[in-house]
Amino acid sequence: MRILVLGGSGHIGTYLVPYLVESDNEVLCMTRGKRAPYTGAPAWAKVTRVECDRKAEEKAGTFGARVVDLKPDAVVDLISFKVESVRHLAEALRGKVRHYLQCGSLWVNGPLEVAPTPDAFPRKPVGEYGIQKAAIEDYLLDEARRGRFPATVLHPGHISGPGWMPINPAGNVNPNVFEKLAAGAELALPDAGLGLLHHVHAADVAQSFWKSLENWSAAVGESFHVASPQAVTLRGLSVGVAGWFGHDAKLVFLPFEQWKKTVSEDDANCTWDHISRSPCASIEKARTRLGYAPRYTSLQAIREALAWLIANGKVKAERLD
Repeated sequence: MRILVLGGSGHIGTYLVPYLVESDNEVLCMTRGKRAPYTGAPAWAKVTRVECDRKAEEKAGTFGARVVDLKPDAVVDLISFKVESVRHLAEALRGKVRHYLQCGSLWVNGPLEVAPTPDAFPRKPVGEYGIQKAAIEDYLLDEARRGRFPATVLHPGHISGPGWMPINPAGNVNPNVFEKLAAGAELALPDAGLGLLHHVHAADVAQSFWKSLENWSAAVGESFHVASPQAVTLRGLSVGVAGWFGHDAKLVFLPFEQWKKTVSEDDANCTWDHISRSPCASIEKARTRLGYAPRYTSLQAIREALAWLIANGKVKAERLD
């Protein structure tokens, strides 16, 4: 197929684009600039790069026509965040593509009520990001099930991998959390450290898109959770990370309102966003219908990201092999 990946040099595209090339597809990668993918691969030499400022072209009403002119058989959309943006593109592509795949988020589920949360559990998103992603899902699946647009939505957890800071065992992105655990120092966690995080390696997210393209009849008109095999508590992640450096985790627990006074406002807000939702998603539907088989556990995904951060001087700690 001729496959267009929107936002293809980011976290997911770094792994997805080489998958698609190596499967004998013609791949076009549309990005706003010329940023290189997070990790290199020989397959990128066979990719057609297309520069486009999506936001500006949507404002001008020309983005849909721009995509249609590229004549893709399938479009993988990794960078849409508003339902109006998706509707504009879908209306332009209707009747012109075999498959449209959209990157959603576990944030559509809202605060945890059932663990693990099935794909079919009622959506109760909170916050603008989750609300918009849920609205996109509603629109696309309705269009697909009415036979008007062949769409699939994939909902990743906390995406991790080499090249960027993963959500850490305190539920934020402050590198000092990893540094404390690596040094065997005391780390304070909110409440009892039982807030949940559900990571997923970017390569596994890429696998889910690839599997959806390969299993068209099972994927169209459906949405799927995409995450590691198990969510993990803040406490569990802390114990795991400290163990990589030969330490027992020295943890203290504070009520959230007290804990947040020990960190910056940004860190406190980030942590609250995560632990107030505490995602724990079932991936059974993706396993059975798509053949999704994640290679990384949550801890394995974080370890690979942390090894890169240490090797590149982003986290001060003993080097991980």
